[in-house]
Amino acid sequence: MDRDEEDDLLQRSLNGDGRAYGALMGAYERVLYNVALRMVNDREDAKDLTQTVFIKAYRNLATFDRGRKFFSWIYRIMVNEALNFRERRRPGDPLDEGMASTDRGPDREAEDRELSAIVERGIAELAPDYRQVILLRHFAQLSYEEMGEALGIEEKTVKSRLFTARRLLGEILERRGVSLS
Repeated sequence: MDRDEEDDLLQRSLNGDGRAYGALMGAYERVLYNVALRMVNDREDAKDLTQTVFIKAYRNLATFDRGRKFFSWIYRIMVNEALNFRERRRPGDPLDEGMASTDRGPDREAEDRELSAIVERGIAELAPDYRQVILLRHFAQLSYEEMGEALGIEEKTVKSRLFTARRLLGEILERRGVSLS
C-alpha cells in the first residue's frame, strides 16, 4: 500500500469510516498475525493478539503521528502485546507441532516438523531485541529501514542486532545438532 492510499484510509478511519479501517486491517493483518505467531507459538493466541492490536490501534488512532508509517506504529503495538503475553505465559510452554507444512511425504514432513520446532525453540531463546529483528527480517520481510522505523532504532543498529541475532541463533542451532553449512 502506498503512502497516499494509507493516508486516505487513515483520514477516513478517523472520520468514522469502518470500511476504511477494515482496508487497513486487511493490508496488515497477515504480517501482524505471522509476527504474533512466531512470538507466541500458538495460532489461537496469535489470532487473539492480532485482533487485540487492531482494536487498540483503532481506539488510539487519534494519537497516531501521521508523519510516521502506520505499519511501524501498529507493529510496535503488536510487539508490546506479544511480549506482554509471553511474560504472562509460563516459560517453556510447548510449541504447536501442527505448524509444519503437510504438503510433503511423511518422511520429509517429519524432518521438516522437527527442524521447524528446533528453529522455533531457538528463536524463542533469543533475547527480545534479537528475536524481533529475526522475525521482522525473515518472517515479515521488512527492509532494514522499515525495521528501524518499527523498532525506533537507527538502521545501523538494526544491522548490528541482526548480525548478532543470526550468530546467536546459529550457535543455538549448532548445539542442537543442526548443521548450518
